[in-house]
Amino acid sequence: MINDYLHAAMRRAIYEFLPNDKVYYGEIPGFDGVYATSENLEDCREELLSVLEDWILFSVSKNLPVPIVDDMSLEIKKVA
Repeated sequence: MINDYLHAAMRRAIYEFLPNDKVYYGEIPGFDGVYATSENLEDCREELLSVLEDWILFSVSKNLPVPIVDDMSLEIKKVA
C-alpha cells in the first residue's frame, strides 16, 4: 500500500532546471515542503522520493493528514 502511494505521488512530481543555480528542482504539488534539488535529474528524483518518505512518516506519526492520491489515503486507525 505504501509503495503504491509513493509511486502515485511521485508520478505527480514536476521538475525544472534552474539555470542560474545549475541544479534541477523537483516538487510534488499538494505536498507542502516536499522538494529537492540536485545537479542531475535522477539524483533530484531520488532525493525527492526520500524527502517524500520522511514527510509521510512524520505526518502519519503526528496524526497529520496527508493528501489523497489516486483514491489512496494513509492514516493510523485505532484498533479496538
